[in-house]
Amino acid sequence: MLESPNFIDNDNYQGSRAFTWLADMCGLSVDLVNFLMCQIGALFLASLFRSILHPSIVSAHVRHIFALTVGLAFGYFCFGPQAIHIAGLPAVCYIVIRTQSPRVVQRNVMLVAMTYLLCIHLIRQIYDYGSYSLDITGPLMIITQKVTSLAFSIHDGFVRQHKDLTKAQQYHAVYKLPSALEYFSYVWHFQGLLAGPMVFYKDYIEFVEGCNLLKRPSTNCNLDNGKSELVLEPSPTKSVIRKVIGSIICAFIFMKFVKLYPIKNMKEDGFVQNTSMAYKFWYAMMATSCIRFKYYHAWLMGDAICNNAGLGFTGYDKDGSSKWDLISNINVLGFEFATNMRDAINNWNCGTNRWLRMIVYERVPKEYGTVLTFALSAVWHGFYPGYYVTFATGAMMVTAARLARRMIRHRFQGTQCTRMFYDILTCLTTRLVMCYTTFPFVLLEFMGSIRLYLKFYLCLHIAALVTIFILPKFVRGERRSQRQQKQQQISDKNSNNNQFNTVTSSSVNEAGKDGDVLNDAVTTKIPQYSRNDHAVDDNNDENVNEDTATKTNKYMPTKPTAPPPLLSPSVACAREAVSVQHVECEMDQLGNKLKEKIETETKNIEEFIDKTVAETVSGIVEFKNDLMSNRNFAKLLPIHAHDDGRVRRRIGGAVAMTPTMTTATANGSKGGIGGGGGSSGNDTLDRLVNGVEESGAFLKKEIEVINAVVQQSNVLPAVLSNGHAK
Repeated sequence: MLESPNFIDNDNYQGSRAFTWLADMCGLSVDLVNFLMCQIGALFLASLFRSILHPSIVSAHVRHIFALTVGLAFGYFCFGPQAIHIAGLPAVCYIVIRTQSPRVVQRNVMLVAMTYLLCIHLIRQIYDYGSYSLDITGPLMIITQKVTSLAFSIHDGFVRQHKDLTKAQQYHAVYKLPSALEYFSYVWHFQGLLAGPMVFYKDYIEFVEGCNLLKRPSTNCNLDNGKSELVLEPSPTKSVIRKVIGSIICAFIFMKFVKLYPIKNMKEDGFVQNTSMAYKFWYAMMATSCIRFKYYHAWLMGDAICNNAGLGFTGYDKDGSSKWDLISNINVLGFEFATNMRDAINNWNCGTNRWLRMIVYERVPKEYGTVLTFALSAVWHGFYPGYYVTFATGAMMVTAARLARRMIRHRFQGTQCTRMFYDILTCLTTRLVMCYTTFPFVLLEFMGSIRLYLKFYLCLHIAALVTIFILPKFVRGERRSQRQQKQQQISDKNSNNNQFNTVTSSSVNEAGKDGDVLNDAVTTKIPQYSRNDHAVDDNNDENVNEDTATKTNKYMPTKPTAPPPLLSPSVACAREAVSVQHVECEMDQLGNKLKEKIETETKNIEEFIDKTVAETVSGIVEFKNDLMSNRNFAKLLPIHAHDDGRVRRRIGGAVAMTPTMTTATANGSKGGIGGGGGSSGNDTLDRLVNGVEESGAFLKKEIEVINAVVQQSNVLPAVLSNGHAK
């Protein structure tokens, strides 16, 4: 949530006050100091969790117990007696999971968890209205995400047919009910209890059991392959340092500038009545921007803690660098410089986006996807009227932005200058629209928000309504044939470069039938060499799988459906389950074309080298075989004379005895070898033997050299394939 800070102690705060002296020294409230102390402690404990409690050293049970014990300790330290709710909500939901049928477990868990959470929201709103202090509702919101997503994963794994699931649902499906230890470790683990990020159950279990570092399935996977091939474990140090530094910078910006633009000023009559419309826009933009940096700080630190524990690895990029964005909750630059509402939403609170997509967006009829997603998000945040004003306005702005992009964008793609102008213009417009949409979220009050909207003359509301209902009648969008051609080109590019796979061709075709551009279709992409996802698209409703809402007649009551014997790599990839494809701007497309050209040339060079090496090796081997199979080769091997007038010729391991003198020589003839007598014949024989021995030694050395060349040439293609010779 976007809230303004309050550095004065709150009497309703029930957490520990052991560091009150430190809070007074720093000028912060004790609840913020406690939060920072726990996050710093979690960062160091995460390093121990990855090293001393490595899955190759201790069992999964030990890791589960340590994670949940530290998590409960942090919860009690920060919230005191309120920590009972951290135990109460998941305990009730676990009883529902163990007692209810998988056919209805997801609905019952959703009802119980949301009811519990909303009761806590309401109680807090009554006794501490508008407070900005740390309270128990934050962790409960994260726990609600975890238990509901687990319930839907159990429903998908036990009831629904595998072919009826989307890629994300196939990946996250659970085929084995969690034990009590696994369940409570999942909801209480110290890495993500206080500030997230939200982790899906399957990802967490694989992390604890070490299956994210072993090529074998965890106990909750649907694979029965028992192999456990070790893979190289990367170091998260660079990623952790980068995120910690970013978190510190964001905290400094928040502390420095938030007092210059306090949110409470927007409620005062003097600000509303005595300032210009331009200044109101500027102040709202600066105030909401400053508040965002508090959440950047918390989310980046939470992501760093998980990475430092070994959670979040998604594989390697094409440069060989490790990627740690499996559960990343924020992309700061992606959000701040987004050129449309969709990209802005995808890069903000990514864990919540993934959760909303999984339990709402992909399971409801297409025409209601956006509205119901925004509605659940508002209810999940609480009962402050400003939340509902923001999400109602946001749904309208998202719909209008999608239609406007379809009608306008293709008109600016003629030249590089017009494309750059369009990107800059849409970036600034997105900043303005986000400010206009989100200031009621931090203002919290209904009447205060309406007063400011009236002072803005509802300008963007009117513009959105005109874009939705009037402009499509006069402004023609991009032709359907052109859209379908672009879709086919992008699909061919993704399949040819073998880097990204689309989720389903049916979703893209549906988007084309409905008259939508591929930009607005929600498709998924993954690198085939990595495990993880990024953001989700809550604001587009072109890609909802209608089968998930209509094929309930195929549900089975109790037993999990038999999955395929082996999931394909595209299904078993976490990035495919959580990342969303979007169409790049023309500048990005140009850069991608250059990269593809370079990759193609590199591949051609590698193939040429491999082919040259293979031909050379085959020629050497053939030459060696010819030498070894030569009929006269045996005659060149060393021979030794015997007293009985025969010589011994060693060929391989056999010994052949052959005459050394002709018949004439044996009979004393002078015309044969040794015709000059016995002494002359022996001298000639000695010279022959010496020459043959020298020739044999030379050929033996040559064969040894050839064997060495063959062995080295067999190593060279492997070296080239690893990229060391690029």
